[in-house]
Amino acid sequence: MLTAMCPRTHHRYTALPVLGARVDDFVRWLAQCDYRLASIGVMLCPLVHVEHWLQSHGIQNVTELDATMLEACWTHLSRRSTILGGLIRALARYLEATGVLRPPPPRPPTPSQRLLARYMEQLVHLRGLAQNTVRAHRQSAAALLDHLAYDVHPTCLASLHASQIETFVRQRATRLGRGSQQHLAAHLRSFLRFLAAIDDCPAGLDMTIDTPRLYRLEQLPRALPWDTVQALLGSIDRRTPTGVRDYTMLLLIATYGLRVSEVAALTLDDLHWRDGWFRVPRCKTRSTLHLPLTDRVGAALVQYVQTARPAHVPCRALFLRHRAPLRALGRTAVSMVFERWAKRSGLAIPFSGAHCLRHAYAVHLLRTGHALKTIGDLLGHRDRDSTYVYLRLATEELREVALPVPPLTPHPQREEPAP
Repeated sequence: MLTAMCPRTHHRYTALPVLGARVDDFVRWLAQCDYRLASIGVMLCPLVHVEHWLQSHGIQNVTELDATMLEACWTHLSRRSTILGGLIRALARYLEATGVLRPPPPRPPTPSQRLLARYMEQLVHLRGLAQNTVRAHRQSAAALLDHLAYDVHPTCLASLHASQIETFVRQRATRLGRGSQQHLAAHLRSFLRFLAAIDDCPAGLDMTIDTPRLYRLEQLPRALPWDTVQALLGSIDRRTPTGVRDYTMLLLIATYGLRVSEVAALTLDDLHWRDGWFRVPRCKTRSTLHLPLTDRVGAALVQYVQTARPAHVPCRALFLRHRAPLRALGRTAVSMVFERWAKRSGLAIPFSGAHCLRHAYAVHLLRTGHALKTIGDLLGHRDRDSTYVYLRLATEELREVALPVPPLTPHPQREEPAP
């Protein structure tokens, strides 16, 4: 393939002592990842700079490379141009996919990494928290240890006092809202209780952390009017593969109330065409839900798989990137898709993030007469209180159960006592 691309200059690349034997296979792999031929040609031009850097660091064969070496190469050469940086990243992915890249030698864990590993084990095995929750706890705990310079002074926790925690919370809270501040306080309290249990810090520090005042049900669910949801779906341009993909993702959320993470986690194996249903992995509750394929959703999925989804990609994820390198979309990308089409539609959509479509679906079911238990099961709620919040948006139904206002009656006037 390299010869067909560069009939006159292919010897320039194949003659490289370190990378020359792999260039043709590397070009073929880039084409399989849906890189355009013009982009591949641009990426190959600075390959000689990578070759010279590797030779200057004693690399004589591509099998001697490891991830640490390529990372150092990227750090040095990516300053020259973004093309060089992209070339090194793509080369690293290729060598990793073909099994050539040796894993870096394991580094000894730092004191903070060892402590966090013990804490994560407790959160998973003793408290049974979900992975996303564990990840959030770890980020807050790691930030506190970094603030205290725990790796430099491992004994600092023994003399930890409330003023240090207050300083850390004050610095972090400037970039957080009240809800996120409350989560941060909860994470720190949990971590401090763990440290006190293993005698690494004084007991009772968790009680010194105050949280911002949040009132239950102080905010309404961010739900769009159902007419606005249908108008948004109708405004998506489905003449391009990207538009077909985006329409299908947002239609799934609006039809079944799926979470963004659930849409991103769908695979081709979750679709059961002949039986007319598909499987939804509930990432938050770690369960599985089976839902029927409606005619509208089924037609959108067929159009996407047949015309818009790249067929030659080995990845089994249902929704893929449409820019090289092709790989599964993340949940952040799904929210970005919603925000992009919401801006293009010109509709009055005051919310950011595709989660408002899930709220709109719940309110739509409530107003069409579905039972709260059915709505909660479809949304994957474990607690009925999570579903009850949508009752506050059913204003027309609430008017029917309102009690009549009693008429005003004048108070009897008190008689003045006789003199």
